[in-house]
Amino acid sequence: MTSNDSDTPRADSTRTDAPTDDGRDVRTLLLKGALVVLGLLAVVALFQFYTSALSAIDQWIGREYRALFRAAFNLVVLLAAGIGISLVVRELTATTR
Repeated sequence: MTSNDSDTPRADSTRTDAPTDDGRDVRTLLLKGALVVLGLLAVVALFQFYTSALSAIDQWIGREYRALFRAAFNLVVLLAAGIGISLVVRELTATTR
């Protein structure tokens, strides 16, 4: 019987799907960086939008309904932020598994 070279593992072969030694995944780092940059941008934009929306509510809505409209607006903003945060966290935890 002769030995087949394809049956024995070669010392110079490396696995390309193995994680890097320091444990950092480039995709995870990019996602986290994007989350920080987009989060800061969203905070600035949300603050500007929030003050403009409250000004519009003050102009267009009668005095007796302003508190109700402000509460509804705040709830929508809170729900949108929660959905966005949960999607990003879900994506980050899915990539680390």
